[in-house]
Amino acid sequence: MRATLLIAATAWLLPFLASPPSRALRPAPTARGTRAAMPSVPARVDVPAGDSIDDLVARLDLEKYKATIKGLTRFGDRRQGTDRNRRAVDWIEQKLKSYGCQDVSRLTYTYQPRPRRPGSRRRPSRGVRPSSEPRRAAGGGRPRGIRGPTGVNRDSLAQPDPKIRAIDMQPSTPGERQEVYCTKVGTTHPDEMYIVGGHMDGIGWGQAANDDGSGAALVMELARVFSSPDVKTDRSIRFVLWNNEETGLNGSRAYVEQRQALQGKESPAGSGKYPEPKWLGMIQHDMMLFDHGMPRADGTLPPEQRPEADVNIEFQSTSKLAAQAQALAWKLEAANERYATDYPATVTDHMSNTDSDAFKDVVPAISLRENERGTQIGNGWDPNWHQPTDLYTTYSDKDFMLGLNAAQTTLAGLAELVGGRIVQ
Repeated sequence: MRATLLIAATAWLLPFLASPPSRALRPAPTARGTRAAMPSVPARVDVPAGDSIDDLVARLDLEKYKATIKGLTRFGDRRQGTDRNRRAVDWIEQKLKSYGCQDVSRLTYTYQPRPRRPGSRRRPSRGVRPSSEPRRAAGGGRPRGIRGPTGVNRDSLAQPDPKIRAIDMQPSTPGERQEVYCTKVGTTHPDEMYIVGGHMDGIGWGQAANDDGSGAALVMELARVFSSPDVKTDRSIRFVLWNNEETGLNGSRAYVEQRQALQGKESPAGSGKYPEPKWLGMIQHDMMLFDHGMPRADGTLPPEQRPEADVNIEFQSTSKLAAQAQALAWKLEAANERYATDYPATVTDHMSNTDSDAFKDVVPAISLRENERGTQIGNGWDPNWHQPTDLYTTYSDKDFMLGLNAAQTTLAGLAELVGGRIVQ
């Protein structure tokens, strides 16, 4: 009788015990924590003595990462629908080819902005919260504490550097868009893959160094490391540099619309080639460099990374695949714990306004960021967001190192998930 009651009570409590807290999450206290089941994600791949994953992580290099960001900033803010955006797409394609990344391709789609409603006015350039950032979003946190201004700068004269201002001068026009991707093809399961993304377009009359040169460069660096001829993976990885993120995630949505139905189909039949392997998970990177803390009473921020600076790994608690996405987030948090050199990782349950949104209800999807989306970025923790100050020279080596630690986190987690290793 007692055993029956105990089983019944346990069953009744399970939903409450399984419900994640709404803020920063920590696992239940065990040796490594209790993480949600993730049936669609393969179990951890055992690595041989000497830890090949550690050797892979060691191939990431701060100066290479900085050089890739700097290369992207040569094209200004890379605003979609401009020649500078198209030149940046060409440059990215050539870099991926130089790494030896396989299947370097472009996805083409058409972007037509929504017509402005009669009588509507453009939002002021500063001092307001953008309408896409809800005051209280599901799974996020409500604004509190000191809040800095947020918004998009649309004033060309706010950029004091005439060279940068000239690069960013051409306006966007509707029409055809392209984005680049390439693939590391798995040796034993080429029909299954993880998608790793970052968007290459930006706005604000700066250089979009952090938003999202930092995420795009991170993806390119992962492509470089995994594309080395002595690196093998059991499963495939696709590296995608999204376009049109700033206009409403149009590039990632176009990818889902065009390629979701192609998953796992061998083409041509009997070839062993899969143009679109089955999606196992999606990992996005968006704004990786700046974690200086909450605005001070006078609205300024500290000049250095805060002592608690971390890599935020986000899933969306309201998505259809929240449990699997949370488990994928914890997989990367564990990889950070083991392999990241300087900054820890924190798992949170609010993921919004980035390209993983397009995937969250069809595959476990997470994003890595410098700050929590709901309660930090949206509250003005990054004064360079969409501003003329988002320049390569704005950031210090400590800032760039935060981005490199995010790269270490994703690379290590991916290597475990896909069976990545160095072969002699």
